[in-house]
Amino acid sequence: MLDVNASATAEFEALTQRGREFLGTEYAIMAGAMSWVSERHLVSAISNAGGFGVLACGAMPPELLEKEIEATKALTDKPFGVNLITMHPQLADLIQVCVRQKVSHVVFAGGIPSSAHIKAAKEGGAKVIAFAPALVLAKRLVKSGVDALVIEGSEAGGHIGPVSLTVLAQEILPHIREVPVFVAGGLGRGEAILGYLEMGAAGAQLGTLFAASKESIAHENFKKAFLKAAARDALPSVQLDDRFPVIPVRGLMNEGTKRFMRHQAEVVQKFQEGKLDKTAAQLEIEHFWAGALRRAVIEGDVEHGSVMAGQSVGMVTEILPVAEILAALKAQAIAALAARAARS
Repeated sequence: MLDVNASATAEFEALTQRGREFLGTEYAIMAGAMSWVSERHLVSAISNAGGFGVLACGAMPPELLEKEIEATKALTDKPFGVNLITMHPQLADLIQVCVRQKVSHVVFAGGIPSSAHIKAAKEGGAKVIAFAPALVLAKRLVKSGVDALVIEGSEAGGHIGPVSLTVLAQEILPHIREVPVFVAGGLGRGEAILGYLEMGAAGAQLGTLFAASKESIAHENFKKAFLKAAARDALPSVQLDDRFPVIPVRGLMNEGTKRFMRHQAEVVQKFQEGKLDKTAAQLEIEHFWAGALRRAVIEGDVEHGSVMAGQSVGMVTEILPVAEILAALKAQAIAALAARAARS
């Protein structure tokens, strides 16, 4: 049995080698960048435990991002990345902050980064990671010079695309070999990660398990909501009227979710009655969730706030340190390989 386990461990290390070398880590596991959650304490804890923490810049101005990077560096000497939103009005300045701080990896999210922004990060010494929601975009990003890709399925928490990871992996993994590809969305066990590694993935990105970890600064109410939830409780927000598009956000259903539906109906009625023009109506719908994530994560209002969570939330059964989460994922994958070898 020892030989089987040793062989399984060696096989798993070989499958994760490309991802580990690219990230500079013990595990080929990135953390998803979650606003209000992926801050200095959680990011440093994940990196110190052998994973790859990713700082969520979100709407931060350059000065605040610089302070947060410096504070994270004070807590870890291991590699970590910074997630930048492509729609940020000061994106060029944020990239320069990352360059100045010698951030090893810059992750562009929320859209397709321009060649100029990719070039600026790379010339500054950072490796660039971007999200690819389709094969055609994955190929374009590789041509633009990105160093790695993340393909994230609709099972993920927060803002999501329309396609599941199962389908994205089949569409993209066989055709992108030039750069490492990390899979994301609904991942909660090592056996699932193993399956994607064998399809050609270099590693995985997880968010939900880390959001409920011991080191996460999320409010206890937020973590308890995860413990109580099943996969079916994490649903995408619903758009009521095609004239007023809503970017789907996956989170736990609560009173806030129900109120959002009523809010959309009220705004549409005002528009139809001529009390609001189309632009004002769209803004009123979009502003409903302003501050809602902070209310849930920091203040603990899980009834009216936005409790963003992926469908893997049903696999959160206890609040664990990130080191235990990472070790368990690896152990599960190795056990699956050992069991297969024992059967053959």
